[in-house]
Amino acid sequence: MQDEPNLSDVEIDDQKIRDNKELNIYEALVPVIILMAMLAYNIFFVEGQEWFGTYTNQIILLLGGLVAVVVGLFNKVKIPTMLSEIWENLKSVFIPIMILFLVGALAGTWLVSGVIPAMVYYGLQVLSPEIFLPASVIIAALISIATGSSWTTSATVGIALVGIGTALGISPGMIAGAVISGAYFGDKMSPLSDTTNLAPAMAGTDLFTHIRYMALTTVPTIVITLIVFAIISANIDPTGNADISNLLASIDNTFHITPWLFLVPIAVIVLILLKTKPLAALASGVLLAAIFAFIFQSNVLNSLSDSNIGAVVTSILTDTSIATDNEKLNDLFSSGGMQGMLWTIFLIICAMVFGGVMDGIGALARITKALLSVATTIFGLFASTVISCLGLNTIASDQYLAIVIPGKMFKKAYQDKDLAPENLSRTLEDSGTVTSVLIPWNTCGAYQSGVLNVDVSQYFAYAIFNWLSPFTTLLFAAFRIKIKMLTKK
Repeated sequence: MQDEPNLSDVEIDDQKIRDNKELNIYEALVPVIILMAMLAYNIFFVEGQEWFGTYTNQIILLLGGLVAVVVGLFNKVKIPTMLSEIWENLKSVFIPIMILFLVGALAGTWLVSGVIPAMVYYGLQVLSPEIFLPASVIIAALISIATGSSWTTSATVGIALVGIGTALGISPGMIAGAVISGAYFGDKMSPLSDTTNLAPAMAGTDLFTHIRYMALTTVPTIVITLIVFAIISANIDPTGNADISNLLASIDNTFHITPWLFLVPIAVIVLILLKTKPLAALASGVLLAAIFAFIFQSNVLNSLSDSNIGAVVTSILTDTSIATDNEKLNDLFSSGGMQGMLWTIFLIICAMVFGGVMDGIGALARITKALLSVATTIFGLFASTVISCLGLNTIASDQYLAIVIPGKMFKKAYQDKDLAPENLSRTLEDSGTVTSVLIPWNTCGAYQSGVLNVDVSQYFAYAIFNWLSPFTTLLFAAFRIKIKMLTKK
């Protein structure tokens, strides 16, 4: 049996960074290059349809993990070491997976209880196409600031906004991009957010110093985002306007619409604000919606099944479609329940397998160190941090690792250049937190596309705040705008 190579573990808030001194940068990049090549082939030549069937991306991630295993074995990393890191990764996404199952159940029960139809019904009367996209950004931002969670925002008002906008004839990709832009702005700026607390902890600064300093890049970015969406909204052809009366009539004929239905989403948001565990808050939303379905939507339940209880259980577990006399609404008023979340969950699991092997063989640490070694200037240091965060969001498929690993690796380098720690914490958020949702196999990208039922490729260009944020932070670094130093020279 070959000896285990020189591996060292660094404990950071239950995260381990495994360093393998026998692995060189070229070997570390082999699995990444092969993974990117397979994904590119699937996108440009197979179009994600027939190569490996429905689960093409999942299989590609597993194949990339297999390549990483071969690289690890070549560098004397034992199989149990890799399996240990895979297990650690899988344990870290257990709660997100449970949340995804509950979001599927939430969507199903909110449909049959009339919550989503009520949101669409009243939203159509308030939100016109001319203001819809910037209004969606603001609404999502406010909810996300209040809850500290972009995930909760998408699972509540995000679903409703996509439904309302689709009925108005607006592209789902545009709507999802607006919701995600607002949700991640709020997530970044909220003291309740886990990533907003994690970034300053990794960099060595305090929470509110971090938030104030982050506002310098975040506020201009969201202002530009709002301006762009206002321009887009002003030029949208309001195809849905002429049909609003028919849509309202169809909803009213199918469901019992009442403002009392808003008690369900309000209750979920209040529970989150009271710092209730997300699983408990979402489960409460499912239970309350089920009760409201029995109270308000007996006709809908009777149309779905001979048993009202059976109809509610079906909405929680599997596909539910509610027929109306309007084709647009028939597409909108359907849900996959927990079953509809399986593709997303499998994607997350496969991404964690790939990321676990890459961490287990020391490839993540090696790639980050290589970036650090070329950061000879202040701008180079900021650029290396951004690239590191983007790379880890792509390779490790997890935004927390995209904050933790660069935060640990780059902390001393920022100190050596007399840069205040909030420079690092801001850059981690500007490039690590917000770009996670732009990677289809990242936990955030998989979650948002699954919940909003809009593919990442559809909303990528319209998630303006998310892809613009790294450029903003680099622009500030390049021109030394508001770059706080530890000492004055």
